[in-house]
Amino acid sequence: MGDHMPTLPARLVWEPIVRAALLEDLGRGGDRTTDAIIPADAFARAHLVARQGGIVAGLEVAAAAFELLDARITVEFLAKDGQQVGPMTTLATIGGPARAILTGERVALNLLGRMCGIATATGRFVEALAGTGARITCTRKTTPSLRVLEKYAVRAGGGHNHRFGLDDAVLIKDNHVALAGGARAAVERARGAVGHMISIELEVDTLDQLRDVLDLPLDAVLLDNMDPATLREAVRLVAGRFATEASGGITLETAREVAETGVDYLSSGWLTHSAPVLDVALDIVKSRP
Repeated sequence: MGDHMPTLPARLVWEPIVRAALLEDLGRGGDRTTDAIIPADAFARAHLVARQGGIVAGLEVAAAAFELLDARITVEFLAKDGQQVGPMTTLATIGGPARAILTGERVALNLLGRMCGIATATGRFVEALAGTGARITCTRKTTPSLRVLEKYAVRAGGGHNHRFGLDDAVLIKDNHVALAGGARAAVERARGAVGHMISIELEVDTLDQLRDVLDLPLDAVLLDNMDPATLREAVRLVAGRFATEASGGITLETAREVAETGVDYLSSGWLTHSAPVLDVALDIVKSRP
Protein backbone atom coordinates (compact mmCIF):
# COMPACT_ATOMS: atom_id res chain seq x y z
CA MET A 1 0.00 0.00 0.00
CA GLY A 2 1.26 3.48 -0.82
CA ASP A 3 4.29 4.73 -2.76
CA HIS A 4 2.35 5.41 -5.95
CA MET A 5 3.41 8.07 -8.45
CA PRO A 6 0.25 10.06 -9.26
CA THR A 7 0.26 12.95 -11.71
CA LEU A 8 -1.29 16.16 -10.42
CA PRO A 9 -3.27 18.05 -13.07
CA ALA A 10 -1.79 21.31 -14.37
CA ARG A 11 -1.80 24.11 -11.79
CA LEU A 12 -4.15 26.09 -14.04
CA VAL A 13 -6.83 23.49 -13.27
CA TRP A 14 -6.70 23.47 -9.47
CA GLU A 15 -5.18 26.82 -8.43
CA PRO A 16 -8.61 28.55 -8.64
CA ILE A 17 -9.81 26.17 -5.91
CA VAL A 18 -7.04 27.35 -3.59
CA ARG A 19 -7.68 30.99 -4.47
CA ALA A 20 -11.39 30.60 -3.74
CA ALA A 21 -10.64 28.99 -0.38
CA LEU A 22 -8.28 31.82 0.57
CA LEU A 23 -10.82 34.45 -0.46
CA GLU A 24 -13.47 32.71 1.63
CA ASP A 25 -11.19 32.76 4.68
CA LEU A 26 -9.88 36.31 4.22
CA GLY A 27 -13.35 37.78 3.75
CA ARG A 28 -13.50 41.54 3.42
CA GLY A 29 -11.10 42.49 6.19
CA GLY A 30 -8.23 40.06 5.82
CA ASP A 31 -6.51 38.20 8.65
CA ARG A 32 -7.20 40.62 11.50
CA THR A 33 -5.47 38.47 14.11
CA THR A 34 -2.21 37.95 12.28
CA ASP A 35 -2.04 41.46 10.83
CA ALA A 36 -2.53 42.97 14.28
CA ILE A 37 0.04 40.82 16.08
CA ILE A 38 2.77 39.91 13.60
CA PRO A 39 5.04 42.62 12.12
CA ALA A 40 4.96 42.86 8.33
CA ASP A 41 8.70 42.20 8.11
CA ALA A 42 8.71 39.12 10.37
CA PHE A 43 9.96 35.88 8.85
CA ALA A 44 9.39 32.30 10.00
CA ARG A 45 9.97 28.68 9.17
CA ALA A 46 7.35 25.99 9.74
CA HIS A 47 6.87 22.28 9.23
CA LEU A 48 3.84 20.58 7.69
CA VAL A 49 3.48 17.44 9.79
CA ALA A 50 1.36 14.32 9.41
CA ARG A 51 0.33 13.49 12.96
CA GLN A 52 -1.19 10.21 11.77
CA GLY A 53 0.26 7.64 9.44
CA GLY A 54 -1.23 7.51 5.97
CA ILE A 55 -0.76 8.15 2.27
CA VAL A 56 0.26 11.64 1.23
CA ALA A 57 -1.74 13.63 -1.32
CA GLY A 58 -1.94 17.36 -1.99
CA LEU A 59 1.46 18.71 -0.95
CA GLU A 60 1.76 21.04 -3.93
CA VAL A 61 -1.83 22.19 -3.42
CA ALA A 62 -1.16 22.97 0.24
CA ALA A 63 2.01 24.85 -0.66
CA ALA A 64 0.04 27.05 -3.06
CA ALA A 65 -2.05 28.35 -0.15
CA PHE A 66 1.09 30.04 1.16
CA GLU A 67 2.67 30.93 -2.18
CA LEU A 68 -0.42 32.77 -3.41
CA LEU A 69 -0.27 35.03 -0.36
CA ASP A 70 3.37 36.03 -0.79
CA ALA A 71 5.78 35.32 -3.63
CA ARG A 72 8.69 35.21 -1.16
CA ILE A 73 7.46 31.93 0.35
CA THR A 74 9.76 28.96 -0.20
CA VAL A 75 8.73 25.33 0.13
CA GLU A 76 10.92 22.26 0.55
CA PHE A 77 9.05 18.98 0.09
CA LEU A 78 10.30 16.19 2.33
CA ALA A 79 7.74 13.64 1.16
CA LYS A 80 5.88 13.08 -2.08
CA ASP A 81 2.29 12.46 -3.06
CA GLY A 82 1.46 8.75 -3.09
CA GLN A 83 4.00 7.98 -0.37
CA GLN A 84 3.06 6.00 2.74
CA VAL A 85 4.32 7.83 5.85
CA GLY A 86 4.26 7.09 9.54
CA PRO A 87 2.92 9.22 12.41
CA MET A 88 4.68 12.53 13.10
CA THR A 89 6.35 12.65 9.70
CA THR A 90 7.45 16.08 8.47
CA LEU A 91 6.07 16.43 4.97
CA ALA A 92 7.43 19.85 4.00
CA THR A 93 9.19 22.93 5.31
CA ILE A 94 7.63 26.35 4.64
CA GLY A 95 9.80 29.45 4.91
CA GLY A 96 9.20 33.15 4.37
CA PRO A 97 7.04 36.03 5.60
CA ALA A 98 5.39 34.96 8.85
CA ARG A 99 2.07 36.62 8.02
CA ALA A 100 1.65 34.54 4.87
CA ILE A 101 2.46 31.34 6.75
CA LEU A 102 -0.10 31.99 9.48
CA THR A 103 -2.79 33.30 7.13
CA GLY A 104 -2.52 30.37 4.73
CA GLU A 105 -2.34 27.74 7.46
CA ARG A 106 -6.00 26.72 7.69
CA VAL A 107 -6.65 26.55 3.95
CA ALA A 108 -3.48 24.51 3.44
CA LEU A 109 -4.35 22.08 6.23
CA ASN A 110 -7.99 21.74 5.19
CA LEU A 111 -7.02 20.74 1.65
CA LEU A 112 -4.05 18.59 2.64
CA GLY A 113 -5.90 16.73 5.39
CA ARG A 114 -8.87 16.05 3.12
CA MET A 115 -6.73 14.80 0.25
CA CYS A 116 -4.47 12.65 2.45
CA GLY A 117 -7.56 11.14 4.07
CA ILE A 118 -9.02 10.13 0.71
CA ALA A 119 -5.69 8.71 -0.47
CA THR A 120 -5.29 6.74 2.75
CA ALA A 121 -8.81 5.30 2.58
CA THR A 122 -8.29 4.36 -1.06
CA GLY A 123 -5.03 2.66 -0.21
CA ARG A 124 -6.83 0.43 2.28
CA PHE A 125 -9.26 -0.67 -0.41
CA VAL A 126 -6.38 -1.34 -2.81
CA GLU A 127 -4.73 -3.48 -0.17
CA ALA A 128 -7.97 -5.38 0.46
CA LEU A 129 -8.31 -6.18 -3.26
CA ALA A 130 -4.69 -7.24 -3.79
CA GLY A 131 -4.42 -10.33 -5.99
CA THR A 132 -8.05 -10.32 -7.19
CA GLY A 133 -7.50 -8.37 -10.41
CA ALA A 134 -10.35 -6.00 -9.52
CA ARG A 135 -9.85 -2.23 -9.32
CA ILE A 136 -11.39 0.22 -6.87
CA THR A 137 -12.83 3.39 -8.41
CA CYS A 138 -14.41 6.55 -7.05
CA THR A 139 -17.70 8.09 -8.20
CA ARG A 140 -19.18 11.57 -8.77
CA LYS A 141 -20.14 11.75 -5.09
CA THR A 142 -17.54 14.42 -4.46
CA THR A 143 -17.49 17.70 -2.54
CA PRO A 144 -18.83 20.43 -4.84
CA SER A 145 -15.94 22.32 -6.48
CA LEU A 146 -13.30 19.92 -5.11
CA ARG A 147 -13.74 17.05 -7.57
CA VAL A 148 -10.46 17.45 -9.43
CA LEU A 149 -8.51 17.34 -6.15
CA GLU A 150 -10.51 14.52 -4.58
CA LYS A 151 -10.24 12.33 -7.67
CA TYR A 152 -6.50 13.04 -7.79
CA ALA A 153 -6.29 11.90 -4.15
CA VAL A 154 -7.95 8.61 -5.13
CA ARG A 155 -5.22 8.09 -7.71
CA ALA A 156 -2.57 8.96 -5.13
CA GLY A 157 -3.95 6.13 -3.00
CA GLY A 158 -3.60 3.67 -5.86
CA GLY A 159 -7.24 3.74 -6.95
CA HIS A 160 -8.82 4.64 -10.28
CA ASN A 161 -11.30 7.26 -11.40
CA HIS A 162 -14.78 6.72 -12.73
CA ARG A 163 -16.37 9.57 -14.71
CA PHE A 164 -15.10 13.05 -13.93
CA GLY A 165 -18.42 14.54 -15.02
CA LEU A 166 -21.50 14.06 -17.10
CA ASP A 167 -19.66 14.83 -20.32
CA ASP A 168 -16.93 12.20 -20.50
CA ALA A 169 -18.96 8.98 -20.68
CA VAL A 170 -22.53 7.73 -20.91
CA LEU A 171 -23.90 6.03 -17.79
CA ILE A 172 -27.51 4.94 -18.28
CA LYS A 173 -29.15 4.51 -14.88
CA ASP A 174 -32.56 3.23 -13.82
CA ASN A 175 -34.26 6.62 -14.13
CA HIS A 176 -32.93 7.04 -17.66
CA VAL A 177 -34.28 3.61 -18.55
CA ALA A 178 -37.68 4.40 -17.04
CA LEU A 179 -38.04 7.64 -18.99
CA ALA A 180 -36.69 6.16 -22.24
CA GLY A 181 -39.17 3.32 -22.23
CA GLY A 182 -36.68 0.56 -21.60
CA ALA A 183 -32.98 -0.30 -21.56
CA ARG A 184 -32.81 -1.26 -25.23
CA ALA A 185 -34.28 2.07 -26.36
CA ALA A 186 -31.97 3.98 -24.03
CA VAL A 187 -28.83 2.23 -25.26
CA GLU A 188 -29.77 2.54 -28.92
CA ARG A 189 -30.44 6.27 -28.57
CA ALA A 190 -27.19 6.79 -26.70
CA ARG A 191 -25.14 4.85 -29.24
CA GLY A 192 -26.67 6.85 -32.06
CA ALA A 193 -25.99 10.17 -30.37
CA VAL A 194 -22.37 9.89 -29.19
CA GLY A 195 -19.11 9.39 -31.01
CA HIS A 196 -17.05 6.22 -31.12
CA MET A 197 -14.70 7.50 -28.40
CA ILE A 198 -17.46 7.75 -25.78
CA SER A 199 -18.02 4.66 -23.64
CA ILE A 200 -21.52 3.52 -22.70
CA GLU A 201 -22.32 1.80 -19.42
CA LEU A 202 -25.74 0.51 -18.36
CA GLU A 203 -26.98 -0.06 -14.82
CA VAL A 204 -28.91 -3.25 -14.07
CA ASP A 205 -30.45 -4.39 -10.78
CA THR A 206 -31.32 -8.02 -11.55
CA LEU A 207 -30.05 -10.97 -13.54
CA ASP A 208 -33.18 -10.87 -15.70
CA GLN A 209 -32.40 -7.27 -16.67
CA LEU A 210 -28.84 -8.33 -17.47
CA ARG A 211 -29.95 -11.23 -19.69
CA ASP A 212 -32.11 -8.83 -21.69
CA VAL A 213 -29.17 -6.56 -22.62
CA LEU A 214 -26.34 -8.99 -23.30
CA ASP A 215 -26.63 -8.41 -27.05
CA LEU A 216 -26.53 -4.60 -26.81
CA PRO A 217 -23.47 -2.54 -27.89
CA LEU A 218 -22.25 -1.75 -24.36
CA ASP A 219 -18.78 -1.10 -23.03
CA ALA A 220 -19.62 -1.84 -19.40
CA VAL A 221 -22.46 -2.91 -17.17
CA LEU A 222 -23.01 -1.60 -13.64
CA LEU A 223 -24.27 -4.36 -11.35
CA ASP A 224 -26.13 -2.43 -8.69
CA ASN A 225 -26.66 -3.67 -5.13
CA MET A 226 -26.17 -7.36 -5.95
CA ASP A 227 -25.02 -9.88 -3.36
CA PRO A 228 -21.84 -11.88 -4.05
CA ALA A 229 -23.68 -14.96 -5.37
CA THR A 230 -25.66 -12.83 -7.82
CA LEU A 231 -22.53 -10.94 -8.88
CA ARG A 232 -20.76 -14.20 -9.59
CA GLU A 233 -23.59 -15.35 -11.83
CA ALA A 234 -23.68 -11.95 -13.54
CA VAL A 235 -19.99 -12.21 -14.37
CA ARG A 236 -20.60 -15.68 -15.80
CA LEU A 237 -23.44 -14.40 -17.95
CA VAL A 238 -21.44 -11.44 -19.28
CA ALA A 239 -18.62 -13.82 -20.18
CA GLY A 240 -16.23 -11.04 -21.10
CA ARG A 241 -18.58 -9.24 -23.52
CA PHE A 242 -17.99 -6.00 -21.64
CA ALA A 243 -16.51 -4.76 -18.37
CA THR A 244 -18.37 -5.44 -15.13
CA GLU A 245 -18.69 -2.97 -12.27
CA ALA A 246 -20.10 -3.74 -8.82
CA SER A 247 -21.66 -0.80 -7.01
CA GLY A 248 -23.85 -0.07 -4.02
CA GLY A 249 -22.95 -0.18 -0.33
CA ILE A 250 -19.48 -1.63 -0.79
CA THR A 251 -17.39 -1.26 2.36
CA LEU A 252 -13.80 -2.05 3.26
CA GLU A 253 -15.08 -5.14 5.07
CA THR A 254 -17.03 -6.48 2.08
CA ALA A 255 -14.77 -5.33 -0.75
CA ARG A 256 -12.66 -8.47 -1.08
CA GLU A 257 -15.67 -10.80 -1.15
CA VAL A 258 -17.16 -8.64 -3.90
CA ALA A 259 -13.89 -8.61 -5.86
CA GLU A 260 -13.57 -12.39 -5.66
CA THR A 261 -16.78 -12.73 -7.69
CA GLY A 262 -14.72 -11.81 -10.74
CA VAL A 263 -15.99 -8.29 -11.39
CA ASP A 264 -13.56 -5.91 -13.04
CA TYR A 265 -14.33 -2.83 -10.95
CA LEU A 266 -15.77 -1.88 -7.59
CA SER A 267 -17.05 1.69 -7.30
CA SER A 268 -17.41 3.39 -3.94
CA GLY A 269 -18.78 6.85 -3.22
CA TRP A 270 -17.50 6.47 0.34
CA LEU A 271 -13.95 7.18 -0.83
CA THR A 272 -14.77 10.82 -1.52
CA HIS A 273 -17.85 11.58 0.55
CA SER A 274 -16.98 9.93 3.87
CA ALA A 275 -13.26 9.15 4.10
CA PRO A 276 -11.87 10.47 7.42
CA VAL A 277 -9.58 13.49 7.21
CA LEU A 278 -5.96 12.71 8.03
CA ASP A 279 -4.65 14.73 10.98
CA VAL A 280 -2.04 17.16 9.65
CA ALA A 281 -0.59 20.22 11.37
CA LEU A 282 1.65 23.23 10.85
CA ASP A 283 4.31 23.84 13.50
CA ILE A 284 6.43 26.98 13.66
CA VAL A 285 10.05 25.92 14.23
CA LYS A 286 11.92 29.20 13.83
CA SER A 287 11.05 32.88 13.64
CA ARG A 288 12.74 36.24 13.56
CA PRO A 289 11.37 39.81 13.61
